[in-house]
Amino acid sequence: MIALLDTNAFLNWVEGDGKLSAKAKSCIANPKNEILVSVVVAWELAIKSGLGAIKLALPVGRYVASHIEANGFRLLGIELDDVAAIEALPLNQRDPFDRLLVAQAKNRKLPVVSCDRAFSDYGIKRIW
Repeated sequence: MIALLDTNAFLNWVEGDGKLSAKAKSCIANPKNEILVSVVVAWELAIKSGLGAIKLALPVGRYVASHIEANGFRLLGIELDDVAAIEALPLNQRDPFDRLLVAQAKNRKLPVVSCDRAFSDYGIKRIW
């Protein structure tokens, strides 16, 4: 299976804070699964770090890259089709980062590892 992590799932996994469900942990830890981390996650972390809302051990670029490499994840870029798909999404979710993750998941027919129920409102399989 290929699955996409939202920002909270990524942070919870790499920080090991225990907030992930058993099902989410199992999905991420399964070596048969390909786990994707979107550039959207790095973008959201950069904004929150810059505002002082979160504190990361490294600058965002190094933080995300090192954890992607250490965990065998794959970085997912943002394509024009992803951005364009946001235009047609209903406003079930107003968070711009989550809306872009929704578009990426829908375009690639991917499940999202997330505690946020709003992903389900878009018909996306949510692993939690």
